[in-house]
Amino acid sequence: MALFQRKRTADTTAPATRTAVLDADPALAALTGDYTLDPAHSSIGFTVRHAMVTNVRGAFGDYEGTLHLDGADPSRSTASLDVKIASVDTGIADRDGHLRSADFFDAEAFPLMTFRSTAAEQVSGDRYRITGDLTLREVTKPLTIDLEFHGAATDVYGAERVGFEGSAEILRSDWGLTWNAALETGGVMVSDKVKLVFDISAVKAAPQA
Repeated sequence: MALFQRKRTADTTAPATRTAVLDADPALAALTGDYTLDPAHSSIGFTVRHAMVTNVRGAFGDYEGTLHLDGADPSRSTASLDVKIASVDTGIADRDGHLRSADFFDAEAFPLMTFRSTAAEQVSGDRYRITGDLTLREVTKPLTIDLEFHGAATDVYGAERVGFEGSAEILRSDWGLTWNAALETGGVMVSDKVKLVFDISAVKAAPQA
């Protein structure tokens, strides 16, 4: 089921004057509204190549985010995300400490990573693309995230939820994260390329009284 899929009405006009008329699917248009990310059922993480032979995976445990979904016009949908850098967790305390240090994120000087969307589009079916500004270490660069819509449901507490899964690839050096170490066998300790991964569950805000 496409989140922003719309149905074409019957066309009885002559070819020379034919104009496409689209009506929003009522069931999908009902998803239009403001949503808050649910950290208890979401994850924001990353994967990076280590020592040229394996992957290290990590996640951020403390973040806030909002979505505005427009079921009739996906281009009017927006997203905002604030991530606390100090919450980085790779499962190894010493490595997490190094990531928080000035060699990498410098969490004390730059405590937040933020994303603010600037454009959204439906690519095909349940696949969407959102573009925005990612700010890290006071460097702002464009980021494009490919998303798959996983559906909508009302949970056992009556909350209306939507789910998305997405990913993006960046070069960490674009944001000033350049620390590395050369390996005796050639190559470097940490890849410049980083894959960002998003698994999002968001709850619809209650209507204003």
